[in-house]
Amino acid sequence: MSWQKDRRGERGYHHGNLKEALLQAALDLISQKGPAGFTFADAARMAGVSPAAPYRHFRDRDELLSSIAQRGFEQFEAMLTQAWDDGRPDTVTAFERVGKAYLAFARNEPAFYSAMFESGIPVDSNPTLMAASERAFAIIRAAAERLAAMTPPGVPRPPAMMMALHIWSMSHGVASLFGRGDAARRKLPMSPEDLLEAEVLIYLRGLGFPTDRRSEPKPSGPPPVPPAGGAPSGPWGNRK
Repeated sequence: MSWQKDRRGERGYHHGNLKEALLQAALDLISQKGPAGFTFADAARMAGVSPAAPYRHFRDRDELLSSIAQRGFEQFEAMLTQAWDDGRPDTVTAFERVGKAYLAFARNEPAFYSAMFESGIPVDSNPTLMAASERAFAIIRAAAERLAAMTPPGVPRPPAMMMALHIWSMSHGVASLFGRGDAARRKLPMSPEDLLEAEVLIYLRGLGFPTDRRSEPKPSGPPPVPPAGGAPSGPWGNRK
């Protein structure tokens, strides 16, 4: 039995891979109605199976959403890793790429982004999802460590975790406000990417950081890797 593409644009699947069909059906529903706008039965109907069929792979709707969020974080991590590129050719340039990658993911993968950050799924109750979210956050944390290493002499060095959370908050705010559709309702004098870049540069200058790429000291080794216990729980809010 196959699930063929119809005029509404759903993708076709063979039900030999029911799990993938359900995941794609849920992604389509998230795109249409948001992560809270559909039921487990709706996902089954979209996939063309009986209401009981999803229970072969997922305990309930939350577990289905959790699987989608996990995949989203895995893709997110890959994009951020590629953008960071170990801080090459310099920290500020690489970090600007990370910000652009963050906004691009939110804009191009809105269903995954919603499942990751807007579904209300208790991430800390799912170890696999938690691990995926923390691996993604570790890229921002590692970049913040490199930024913190640029602190000029005589200027107090800010905690890297604080910087990571501040910069993530700025990225998330711009993505949520302007990178995912609001720009169509609100005319902006700059692009979301330019807005985020300006915010980060103002933030760094406020901390006394040099933002001239030529002034960056050469790192003596690879950027530090955040300890497993140092990342905040959830994507990426309360710390334990």
